Amino acid sequence: MAQTDPLNTHRKLAVAPMMELTDRHYRFLARQLSRSTLLYTEMLTAKAVIHGDREYLLGFDEVESPLVLQLGGSDPAEMADAAKIGEQWGYDEININCGCPSDRVQSGRFGACLMAEPETVAACVAAMQDAVAVPVSVKCRLGIDRDDSYDVLQTFVKAVSQTGCRHFIVHARKAWLDGLSPKENRHVPPLRYEYVYRLKQEMPELHISINGGIDSWPAVQEHLQHVDGVMMGRKPYYDPSFLQQADHLLFGAEALTTEQQLQQRIDAARAYARYVQGWHEKGVKVSTLSRHLIALFVQVPGARMWRRHLSENAPRCTDAIALVEEALLHVTQPQESKTA
Repeated sequence: MAQTDPLNTHRKLAVAPMMELTDRHYRFLARQLSRSTLLYTEMLTAKAVIHGDREYLLGFDEVESPLVLQLGGSDPAEMADAAKIGEQWGYDEININCGCPSDRVQSGRFGACLMAEPETVAACVAAMQDAVAVPVSVKCRLGIDRDDSYDVLQTFVKAVSQTGCRHFIVHARKAWLDGLSPKENRHVPPLRYEYVYRLKQEMPELHISINGGIDSWPAVQEHLQHVDGVMMGRKPYYDPSFLQQADHLLFGAEALTTEQQLQQRIDAARAYARYVQGWHEKGVKVSTLSRHLIALFVQVPGARMWRRHLSENAPRCTDAIALVEEALLHVTQPQESKTA
C-alpha cells in the first residue's frame, strides 16, 4: 500500500524533471539546500538508457538520493529493460513521462500523447513493475487537445492504477499537441486544480501529487490540504534558496534563522565549487556547471554582482574554488544592497 512506501514522505515536495535544467549538477546543488525533497532526472528515453552511454546518462552522486529516474517510451519491453537498468544504477523510483508535449516526444510516441492510450501506459507500467522492486510512478496531464474533462483524467488514472501503480503526479493542465509550443503548454491551458483534488477524493488509496503554476510556500501548504504531494519546477530552479525551508516546513527539521539561511547558501556555494573543480579536472568547462549557481543568492544584497562575476569570469576559469570565493565577497561584503 502507498502509505508503507518509504518514499512517500519525500513525495511531499519534489522538483520536477526539466530538460537541460535538472541535470546531475543542479541536483547536487539542490541537495545542499534540502536533504529530503525528492529529486528527478531529466527525462531519458528508454532506447537511450538501453543503448546509450550509461555513465553519462545515468551516473549520479550518492548525495542526490532520494532520486527518481524519469523514462520516456511506449514499448513495454523496452520500458521494462530501461527500468531494470535504472534500478541497477541505484535509482529509488522509476517514473514514466505521460505529460511532455514537445514535437520530438510525440514523434517517438511517448509523453503527453500517451494520455490517449491508457492501455499502452498500463502495459508499460505492468512490465516495469514486473522488472523492478522499486516503485513505478506516472506523471501525466489532465488530458490532451479537446479531451480535458475530469472523466478523461479519471479514466486514464483508473486504467493505469489497475496494474497496481499507486503514485501519480498530475500537471493540472491539459496539453495542446498541435498549435502550442512546450513553453506555451506550461502556462496557456488553464489550471484546473479541482480535478486533481477530486481525483484524490475519489481514489484515496492512491498517492496523488499536484504540479503546475505553484510558486510559493503558502500555495504548497494549501495544496497539501487536498493532495499528498506537490511537484514544483521553475521556482526551485530559478530560485534554489526556495528549497531551504522545505526540510523545516515539510520534513520536521529545525527552522533556520535568516543568518543561518545565508550561511547555508554560502556553504552550498563552496561545496558546489569543490564539486565543479572535480569535474573540471575531468575536462568539463567550469562555465558549463557554474550556470546552476547564478540564482543562488536571489534577494540577497550583492546578488547582482555575484551573478555578474560568475557570468563574466566562468568562461575562462580554471579554478572554480577561487572563482566562487571571489564572487562570494559580493554577498558576504555587499557594496550595493539595493541592486540585488
